[in-house]
Amino acid sequence: MYVLIERFMNRLTKEQVQEFAIKNQVNLSESELDFVYDFAKKNWQYILSNHGNIDISRYKNRFSEENYLKIQKLIKEYALKYANYL
Repeated sequence: MYVLIERFMNRLTKEQVQEFAIKNQVNLSESELDFVYDFAKKNWQYILSNHGNIDISRYKNRFSEENYLKIQKLIKEYALKYANYL
């Protein structure tokens, strides 16, 4: 499973991140999109190793209040959904 995720992350594009956000009713600004993309690309291994239990509160200033709350909710939902695979 790890190798599949690694391959996916190596090919991840900003457009894919934007599409995922839109699909989940998160309208990222350009700076928010840049931050999320860079963060995911650099930290995906850490995120996986912590089973989705990542505290994004220290990055709160990078997002609008609305997007921050939606992103927190998505992290919790996906951590629960995929916990058995991590």
